[in-house]
Amino acid sequence: MSALDIIVEDPHLLVVNKPSGLLCVPGKTEPHCLAAQALVYNANCRVVHRLDMATSGLVVFAKSHEAQKGMGHLFERREIHKTYHAVVQGKPIQEQGDIDLPLICDWPNRPKQKVCYESGKSAQTHYQTVKYGQDNNVTLLHLTPITGRSHQLRVHCLELGHPILGDNLYNDGTTQTLAKRLLLHAAKLVFRHPITQQDMVITCESAFDHYLS
Repeated sequence: MSALDIIVEDPHLLVVNKPSGLLCVPGKTEPHCLAAQALVYNANCRVVHRLDMATSGLVVFAKSHEAQKGMGHLFERREIHKTYHAVVQGKPIQEQGDIDLPLICDWPNRPKQKVCYESGKSAQTHYQTVKYGQDNNVTLLHLTPITGRSHQLRVHCLELGHPILGDNLYNDGTTQTLAKRLLLHAAKLVFRHPITQQDMVITCESAFDHYLS
């Protein structure tokens, strides 16, 4: 079992960089996961939140029930501010904007999600253009999810007309072949520590620059 990539640790929280392709928690047929690695490192680690298997980046584990409960409340109240890096096909017309499209599970094609104005749950994402790679016609975006729906960033980018590279679920037949993995990375978390009340700004940069050159 590979070693954890630890970004921040204190007596209450453990923050690690999850690689793409690794589950956060055990699957039906796949016991190997980030949570299992965390338990080997520290038997008190408790799951706080998850990233999609294909997404890399910052994942927080609590090291006590009190810390887990406190982090859970922060997520419920949307008091944890997240920034993701994504490399998308093409270049958005506007350098920044807000995507407001309700989402619901596409049951015949689950786990895929889809936009549904009749019964979908409210979903909002802010995007900011960071860098355009003219040679490859791709753009690095910073994505800030206001809500936390399943596959929200992937579907919102697709509906914007700029699917994320390497996506094996939401692709137009070409974006999946442009990268070996989904180019979506949880790069920044900002929150108030549930135990110490310290303001936390935790970053973990993506390694996507070479896709833009």
